[in-house]
Amino acid sequence: MAWKLIKDTTNVCVEYRVTGLAAEVAFFTLMSVPPLLLCVAGTLGYLSQGVIAKLEADILRAASTFLSASSVHQTVQPLLNSVFSSGRPDLISIGFLLALWSGSRALYVFVDTVTIMYGLEDQRGIVHTRLLSLGLYIVALIVGTVIGPLVIAGPDQIVAWFPATADIVHVLYWPGAILLSVVFMTTLYHVAVPVRTAWKEDLPGAIVALLVFFVCSIFLRLYLVHSVEGPTVYGSLAAPVAVLLWIGVIALAVLIGAAMNAAIDRMWPTRETAQARAENEKAREEEAMEVMRRAEARRAATRNRAANPPPTEGEGESDIPAEYPERWADFLPHKDLRGRIQSKGDRRRRYPSPFEGEQQDEEGEQK
Repeated sequence: MAWKLIKDTTNVCVEYRVTGLAAEVAFFTLMSVPPLLLCVAGTLGYLSQGVIAKLEADILRAASTFLSASSVHQTVQPLLNSVFSSGRPDLISIGFLLALWSGSRALYVFVDTVTIMYGLEDQRGIVHTRLLSLGLYIVALIVGTVIGPLVIAGPDQIVAWFPATADIVHVLYWPGAILLSVVFMTTLYHVAVPVRTAWKEDLPGAIVALLVFFVCSIFLRLYLVHSVEGPTVYGSLAAPVAVLLWIGVIALAVLIGAAMNAAIDRMWPTRETAQARAENEKAREEEAMEVMRRAEARRAATRNRAANPPPTEGEGESDIPAEYPERWADFLPHKDLRGRIQSKGDRRRRYPSPFEGEQQDEEGEQK
């Protein structure tokens, strides 16, 4: 049974191009990062002077570790002064709109792929899918803004912020992070399916996605350490390459988990998904029958035209009644033009003059 499940999951991944779709999700996700940074940069001017001074000092201190003093004073310092001088509402609005478009496009690919994997592509329209992906992206931004700094900072930074919770943080940090990841991915799978099912039905895919992410992360870390890390020609490309690869690994893991859930649902379907797939199959059959009926009607019309060809020009003249039959009785076709001219005098009717009868009577009396 386990081997059949693995085989079905692999077939689903191959059939629906999971690797290619993961690359598409990674591209659109990375494409949404610069607009978000522009949006954040536009809001920095609205912060208080104390916060701005601390941020500026931290950025200059970090820049001085890998840039020369002249570069920091000539490039970084003027740039920070222009950013922190005033707020930029134009950058905020434009950056936020661009980030919404590209980020929601990445989630649209994921939601649409999950729908197709389940065989329920006709259960949700494109407008509904687009709005759903937009809402998911906004929720992800809010959750990422709250939880992201805690995950990036790590347990040591949290302990530095809250010293009284040192023991609890060191014990519960990683189990809590894993639990939150499983809950988040399970909820994402649950919302992406067009029909409502039990939330626990999507747990296996979330667990598999987390395991795939851990395994791929180990190999990806080894690759990055031995390829782009350190003083090599690829050192300047390390950050964008690493970010793109990490996003691609996350997208691949999430899609593999969705494929696992779809394979489980095909082996042990729930009542809701089975009914929805049956409705889709019925709609496809009706559409196919309609196409066949139209094709048969076109073939019948073609056979009818072949069996009963339309009358030619000469054959149809006898069926058309003449408006004035006596007018066309002596008509000669244009090919016999000479005979028509010669017979013109014979066909012309001669009407007797009013004096012709009196002349004939006088001649009779003289005789």
